[in-house]
Amino acid sequence: MNILLTGGAGFIGSNLLKLLLAEKHNVVVIDNFVDNYDYKFKIVNLLNVCGENADNFSFHSKMEDISSIKKKIGKLCSLVTIDICDKFSLEKVFKQNEFDLVIHLAALAGVRPSIEMPESYIDVNILGTLNILELQKKYNCKKIIFASSSSVYGNNREIPFSEEHSVDKVISQYAFTKKSCENLIHVYSHLYNFSAVMLRFFTVYGPGQRPDLAIHKFFNKIYNDEIIDIYGDGSSSRDYTYVDDIVAGIYNSCDLVMSNDSIYEIINLGENTSIGLNEMVEAIESALNKVSIKRNLPMMPGDVDCTFADIEKARNILKYSPSTIFSDGIRTFKNWYISNNINRLWK
Repeated sequence: MNILLTGGAGFIGSNLLKLLLAEKHNVVVIDNFVDNYDYKFKIVNLLNVCGENADNFSFHSKMEDISSIKKKIGKLCSLVTIDICDKFSLEKVFKQNEFDLVIHLAALAGVRPSIEMPESYIDVNILGTLNILELQKKYNCKKIIFASSSSVYGNNREIPFSEEHSVDKVISQYAFTKKSCENLIHVYSHLYNFSAVMLRFFTVYGPGQRPDLAIHKFFNKIYNDEIIDIYGDGSSSRDYTYVDDIVAGIYNSCDLVMSNDSIYEIINLGENTSIGLNEMVEAIESALNKVSIKRNLPMMPGDVDCTFADIEKARNILKYSPSTIFSDGIRTFKNWYISNNINRLWK
């Protein structure tokens, strides 16, 4: 297939890209290297992914320092200035390619920063998605997989979280943008016969994870004997989902979308378990053979108490079968973390 993958240099996107290239799909990647964390992480992601499959791969970026990236990546990437919020430049990509499918992962991520800069989240997550949909309609590519989030459930008291539960009471701007995009894509499915799958990801971790996410952040601080901040009493919990399981769910969604006309499905992708914050820290301490230095702080606005995915729909429709035990995933992340030290690699 010819696939447009937005956000393809990021954590989940680069892991998915590796599988798509291995399966010999032609992939065009858009990623704007947003500066909420060091862009060198994304470059390392691409270097780890592309390898001998580079012939199937082109890359479009907003990065200004294109020459330095080309020097590091060499033949792996073709770089031009692009952003999903720039509809004019985005249309050039659609004109130059006949896409069978769009996998739309690009977004500003994170609950806490969305509270601080809501306008940016509206622009990128909602208006950027609208640009994608309008160009899909114009160029007759009516198949889309969208990365939604467990954050849309808010502080849902029904456990585990089912796709049938109400998501009318989101508690952060980030969650609002994800729920809004689910609704927007439903409009295009209804009016223009799009086939669409909304995948609600539950706290994804594993090799390549963004440095601003809890597991990576805690690894870094505990490894360097720095203080870690514990918000609340440590009893909050998350359904931590290993990235390989998420990637398998996305890939199986491709078959679902491509084999059906005018469908609209919302599907949870999680592990169907919930790990407490204190338990997560203990797992990292065990993997690193270190004791953390903790500082307890009040809960942050917008944070939810618990996430826990009901994945029966994913099992039935996608043959989704998550298989990574949390402690094993943490050890695998440790190996990646140590071998991919950014300061050492980027010399």
